[in-house]
Amino acid sequence: MSLRAAFQMDPLEGINIAGDSTFALMLKAQELGHRLYHYLADALTYADGRLYAGAHEVSVQPVLGDHFRLGEFAILDLGTDVDVVLMRQDPPFDLGYITATHLLERIQGESLVVNDPAAVRNAPEKLWVLDFAQYMPPTALTRSLGFARKFLAEHGEAVLKPLHGNAGKAVFKIGRDDANLAPLMELFNATYREPHVLQAFVPEVADGDKRIVLVDGEIAGAINRRPGAGEIRSNLAAGGTAEAADLTPIEREICAALGPELKRRGLLFVGIDVIGGKWLTEINVTSPTGIVAIDKFNGSDTPALIWQAIERRLNAPKNA
Repeated sequence: MSLRAAFQMDPLEGINIAGDSTFALMLKAQELGHRLYHYLADALTYADGRLYAGAHEVSVQPVLGDHFRLGEFAILDLGTDVDVVLMRQDPPFDLGYITATHLLERIQGESLVVNDPAAVRNAPEKLWVLDFAQYMPPTALTRSLGFARKFLAEHGEAVLKPLHGNAGKAVFKIGRDDANLAPLMELFNATYREPHVLQAFVPEVADGDKRIVLVDGEIAGAINRRPGAGEIRSNLAAGGTAEAADLTPIEREICAALGPELKRRGLLFVGIDVIGGKWLTEINVTSPTGIVAIDKFNGSDTPALIWQAIERRLNAPKNA
């Protein structure tokens, strides 16, 4: 089944082809005979009841410095000129991102959008995970310095991070009597309008943070991301290193709890983060990563699983 696939993503010039999940999806799509288009999120235009994007047809190859070629520019009607739109630009999860989900939601029923834009909007990484609090370390969302002090008094050590942050940016470890707590809360309150995440520190993070990828609600694979020396952040973008990983019984239980809801919401490509084999910290739905490393260690082909899931969705009865 040959598809017309539009990738709403960041500029192709800046991606790391050695580890970028979107690039891996593009390579696999091209291998499968799909026709690829690339556009930036700010290229969306809504007019006369239709959603358009100024896009280039694109071809890709795994050659550093020569990894893409742009073809002809066209104004695509995203409801009729393509079969699937992959919403793959990186956060921040700001008003621009939210607006894009509202616009893309208007073509659902014509073209498939992956992940489902309404579900992405309603399931931000560090908020929707609260629905599965039984698997989480103690967590609070707050702007209150007084509550932060109370939280630290109860839990001893904590991690403070932005509610809508990504890639391990602005993540701080603080202790019970940490003199940096007040200035950090002042800085966060001045920088962000929303509450911030306070999470009890899990010492097992020194052994890594497991990224588990689920495709249409089913486990596709996992890697362990180990922090660099002197770090608590294990994100690969923050200097963490990847290593092979198996799943614990509790991690499988977490995936079994999440799977049906991911499938129901149209969240086809999701990455969850688990520490210590049992502590769920995030459910990544905006632009999940990690599949290149997973496939390297496991000999798997996660992009193929994702395209198979997309084809199943496209072939399913509209009222299913």
